[in-house]
Amino acid sequence: MNLIDLVEEKQLKKDVDSFNVGDTVKVHVVIKEGEKQRIQIFQGNVITKRGSGLGASFTVRKISFGIGVERIFPLHSMMIKKIEVVRRGKVRRSKLYYLRELKGKAARLKEKR
Repeated sequence: MNLIDLVEEKQLKKDVDSFNVGDTVKVHVVIKEGEKQRIQIFQGNVITKRGSGLGASFTVRKISFGIGVERIFPLHSMMIKKIEVVRRGKVRRSKLYYLRELKGKAARLKEKR
């Protein structure tokens, strides 16, 4: 193990819940406004997961007032307090970029049983 791996190992989160592409998740994000902090929940579908180790990240997509909003979260960021899995999605792709083109009921994902 080299020096970089030792430094990264200390910063990795141990309590990361397992979730996959297609799952609907609630990401609890710390928002700093001046000196105050609050937690804001971003709920949507995971459309990508990429990387490994400290550089791992995932993208969550939601529809807000009829407009698609995507947000990329570093998996091991200190700004993420918790990741809750709301429902497990049944998908056959590793990247769900095709959801960007779909609207309404067509953009729904089937749930795993």
